[in-house]
Amino acid sequence: MPNDPKEASPDTAQSDAAFYQGIDALAAGNLQEAITYLRRALAFNPHHIDAAHGLIRALDQSGQGEEALAATHALILAQPEDVLARTSLSMIYQRMGMIPEAEKAALDAKLLDWKHQLHATPNESNERA
Repeated sequence: MPNDPKEASPDTAQSDAAFYQGIDALAAGNLQEAITYLRRALAFNPHHIDAAHGLIRALDQSGQGEEALAATHALILAQPEDVLARTSLSMIYQRMGMIPEAEKAALDAKLLDWKHQLHATPNESNERA
């Protein structure tokens, strides 16, 4: 049934298992294996933000800059307040030699972080400092 909530909800356990396998592979330098597991994690749960960040890093490190850019743009579209995604975008652009784009993405990340700091409670602001 397409409207069954059990079918619509992401499979968190399988997504998390694939995510941890992907992160382990990434840490070991097995980039293609990491990409496979992290894509699997996102297939089980498209909202797994950490898996998206891991996939972006694995794609970038494996020299798949265009795919890393596409994954980063998709994450920014889904999570416009994600500072790390914008920082990753800057780093990918820089590695690709797209310096003006890298500088703009870095500035966007800084401005977004400042915005978050301004809206944080006093205790949260002190923890960031």
